[in-house]
Amino acid sequence: MDKIKFLGTAGARFVVMKQLRASGGMWLTLDDTDVLIDPGPGSLVRCLSSKPKLNPMDLDGIILTHRHIDHSNDINVMMEAMTNGGFKKKGIVFAPSDALEEDPVILKYIRDHVDKIEILKEKSSYALGNISFSTPVTHIHGVETYGLNIQGKDCSISVITDTEYFENLESHYTGDVLIINVVLYEDIYREKKGIQHLSLRDAEKIISINKPKVSILTHFGMTMLKMKPWEIAENLSEKLGVKVIAARDGMQIDIDQFKN
Repeated sequence: MDKIKFLGTAGARFVVMKQLRASGGMWLTLDDTDVLIDPGPGSLVRCLSSKPKLNPMDLDGIILTHRHIDHSNDINVMMEAMTNGGFKKKGIVFAPSDALEEDPVILKYIRDHVDKIEILKEKSSYALGNISFSTPVTHIHGVETYGLNIQGKDCSISVITDTEYFENLESHYTGDVLIINVVLYEDIYREKKGIQHLSLRDAEKIISINKPKVSILTHFGMTMLKMKPWEIAENLSEKLGVKVIAARDGMQIDIDQFKN
């Protein structure tokens, strides 16, 4: 079964530090290809405690959208787990250049464990197993950051990772399944503190314009958690006429129902 497994839905430092939500990233299985996206703190533990258990050695690759701790903390241990401690060289790791250069989050000694490391760049395309993906535009987020458009045989998945909203952001992410990191409940927090994250209003605008087959909200900050994301998603579904889901830790989404 093609699926998305949410190993964690925490966004922003306080939710992660307090582990109010887990922060393990997302595991995608599509067209017999397994990829882990943004292995934050606890990713390995969440894989091994998942029901059914997710075996890191089944991974074909890992994608790191950016180097912030809540997305990258477990990148090295997941590279070790994917390659059986380096004894089975395999897999491709995709990451922005600043995750590998000065003050790298991917340690140098572990890079030889994998078959290849590919550098993510704006407006570039990549292949992994039976799927492909592109990084259409650089995000506004303090470090080098890219969202993803993942293409399978019968389904496309767009992931809008951390960013400040910018003009026509939605035009770059038109997948059948749209996953949006929504940290902020209200814009005022961004305006006061210069937080470069999407708000609920941004997400509503994106969904209303793109009208994907399903939208999944995740990566919640404290203000979103307090306002009950599951109720927010239900209200958005009714208001926009689009299926909107608030991700939960451990939630598994069957992609087959959204295929063309």
